[in-house]
Amino acid sequence: MARKGVILAAGLGTRLHPMTLAVNKQLIPVYDKPMIYYAIWVLIKAGVRDIMLVTSEVDKSSFERLLGDGSRFGIHMHYTVQYVPNGLVDAFVQTEDFIAGDPCVLILGDNIFYGSGFPAMLSKASAQTEGATVFGAVVPDPERFGVASFNEEGKVLTLEEKPAHPKSNCAVVGLYFFDGKVMQYAHELRRQIPADREVSITDVNRVYMEQGKLDLQVFPQGFAWLDSGTYDSLLEASNYVARVEREQGHMICCPEEAAYSAGFLALEKLREYGEADKNNNYGRYLAKLYHQFKK
Repeated sequence: MARKGVILAAGLGTRLHPMTLAVNKQLIPVYDKPMIYYAIWVLIKAGVRDIMLVTSEVDKSSFERLLGDGSRFGIHMHYTVQYVPNGLVDAFVQTEDFIAGDPCVLILGDNIFYGSGFPAMLSKASAQTEGATVFGAVVPDPERFGVASFNEEGKVLTLEEKPAHPKSNCAVVGLYFFDGKVMQYAHELRRQIPADREVSITDVNRVYMEQGKLDLQVFPQGFAWLDSGTYDSLLEASNYVARVEREQGHMICCPEEAAYSAGFLALEKLREYGEADKNNNYGRYLAKLYHQFKK
């Protein structure tokens, strides 16, 4: 069964007001591309072609205008609305008919990932047919996140949601690979947890942990995990992307490039897109890729 992808982009983005009063957070640019492009890039690198984007009613048309049916990237985009912001798991469960019991990968639309070895980490997680995989990053302020503690063998021992006294400094980031049982577990948690408490993604991951079926991959030193949800973090993310692109001499996290490399997109499409946007750097980069790959 092909793994499906879900992007969550339904939040109100209140930490970025007044910018997000008029535009969804995931449509704000991070240097040279919309924030949502970074999530799409991750899913394409994971080999995912069928993607559901969960957003708000007012923002749905904007995403559809930007991404369309996904054919620009050789993927299939679908859209659904979370009418009431009842949290991450509630938004995820709304994609149940789309997931239809298949394995899936869930990504938060404001998380940006880039670093050496990342494609291999994604391939390992995607190849796992049973259980779940989460990713961890060592952070100075783990109390702001879901936190995983683990032993020397990498086995997850505890999962806590924004603990006052964290047992480790390993934050669980906004990228999760699940097998086909995840919706069943989410529904069971909804019945078990009191109605006045929101079911968290940590609750879902804990089910897998208690079964011994939760894999944790910790990002190596130097890996970039950027949560672009505040003024400062958004600026830092843009500056990071700009710096890396200047130093390396090429664009990073480009969905069209990833799609061509994955075999999702014909080479001729890079030429077509480059010609259509020849007056800006993004289009010129795609044209450069076309000539580079054509050799």
